Amino acid sequence: MAQFQGRGSARLGMAVGVILLCLLVHSVPAHAAVYTVGGSSGWSLTSGNWPKGKRFRAGDVLVFNYDSTSHNVVAVDRRGYTSCTSPAGAKVYNTGKDQVTLGKGINYFICSFPGHCQSGMKMAIAAV
Repeated sequence: MAQFQGRGSARLGMAVGVILLCLLVHSVPAHAAVYTVGGSSGWSLTSGNWPKGKRFRAGDVLVFNYDSTSHNVVAVDRRGYTSCTSPAGAKVYNTGKDQVTLGKGINYFICSFPGHCQSGMKMAIAAV
């Protein structure tokens, strides 16, 4: 009986292992969802209730569409959300077509244009 030993069989085994690993990696389904904040109306003074009834997961992507001359999106902490202020170092998005990946826990967003957050242009999104 012939035995498969030596470098040739080791290379074959490694090649099969790499192929199986590649297949496994590419067969894992992507779970991230993409949401357009405010739906067709976009990020606006009336989009504060938009998240209600939706289930978000860490890794989901929020797309904020808005007029960048009138609004922005600021990722804030709970204090910034409650007080409608942007803490030092807060990430400010201002392109009008921003994409933000949700982290696990509560993600807070406000518009920092004067009076907008106070008028309801803010959102808290819990991601599991």
